[in-house]
Amino acid sequence: MTTTDRKALINDYKDRETVAGVFAVICSATGRAWVGQSRHIDTQQNGLWFALKLGSSPFKSLQRAWNDHGADSFRFEQLDRLSPDLSDMARKDELKKRAALWISRLAAEAL
Repeated sequence: MTTTDRKALINDYKDRETVAGVFAVICSATGRAWVGQSRHIDTQQNGLWFALKLGSSPFKSLQRAWNDHGADSFRFEQLDRLSPDLSDMARKDELKKRAALWISRLAAEAL
């Protein structure tokens, strides 16, 4: 790969459109759910699973459940995706509202 190709790939990565949204992590062994919000919902699962596999997740109850039941007992679901047209402030507010709504609906724990 040439330097020019590499720079082009990096620029493409930086310029890609990101989608904010609300997600849930659900343990099929217990039915327990955790709900979170992300400015980059399409890549959120990778970060969560990486931290959980290392045992270094900042979400202690989720990490305990992961350790007890194993990775195969968990699934990641995108619950809501926000329009990319929202301003940063509106996106923040909307994420909070929708996350609270899903936490209530699923009787979930907030991430």
